[in-house]
Amino acid sequence: MGLGNFFSSILNIFNTFRFVDFIDIAVIAFIVYSLFKLVKDTRAEQLVKGIVILLIMYLAATLLDMLMLENLLKLIFEFAVILIVVVFQPEIRNALEQLGRKNIKSLKFFGRSVDDEFAKTQKKAINDVVRTAERFSDDKTGALVVFEKSTKLSDIANTGVELDAEPSTALLENLFYNKAPLHDGAVIISGGRVKSAGCILPLTARNSEVDMKLGTRHRASIGISEVSDAVVVVVSEETGSISIAQNGILTSGYDGNSLRRELEKQLIPDQERKGFLGIFSFGKEGDDK
Repeated sequence: MGLGNFFSSILNIFNTFRFVDFIDIAVIAFIVYSLFKLVKDTRAEQLVKGIVILLIMYLAATLLDMLMLENLLKLIFEFAVILIVVVFQPEIRNALEQLGRKNIKSLKFFGRSVDDEFAKTQKKAINDVVRTAERFSDDKTGALVVFEKSTKLSDIANTGVELDAEPSTALLENLFYNKAPLHDGAVIISGGRVKSAGCILPLTARNSEVDMKLGTRHRASIGISEVSDAVVVVVSEETGSISIAQNGILTSGYDGNSLRRELEKQLIPDQERKGFLGIFSFGKEGDDK
């Protein structure tokens, strides 16, 4: 009889199941998956484990009628929302920033000509940065260039000197000349133009996870890429190696060609990049050194 009631209950659930219930379950599943993905391999992962342990302790205290422990844990859970907001503040901020980075232009509400003009301007800025990085790599001149994407960096730009200038190899070389007053800061490129120079970037908070050999310039590149979707180009003053920081990850070993390909991939949408293949081609690597 009990088994029959069980199957009858299951059948009733399917009979009353609506399509909107499926959507509801799918949304909840996506949110739970996103939360797990958000905290995976971060400090928050350990905190989640701690919360799970507290939940297990609460269930055990309830079952064993341990009143003092049960009341203490219940009091903790009453303030759990505030505790979570305080403890997970960096992760929550990161999640909201990622949500806000969704590119509205992908909905095609904007004209094609605007996209083409943007790709043309962006490609020129990329080539100027690539040629400068190649020269700096040979000369072992340090450089830090931030390409702004969806996340606006006005607060970072305000820490430096506003330029709003068309990028060029000569301009970038002068800005990062080791005796220039702005050479220690970062250059921010927004919309294909040099927005500011001499900017101060936030350092990464994951010091224990970063190679101890990396200096302040590389740590700053990782730091700004952790709190924004910016693409950051770094040239090491000690080794001359060219690196890219994005989404909190630093990759090194780029030359002129691979740097150009990666920047175009990250900064120019596919359809515009294909349309402008060959534009601003400066010949073989090394011709302009």
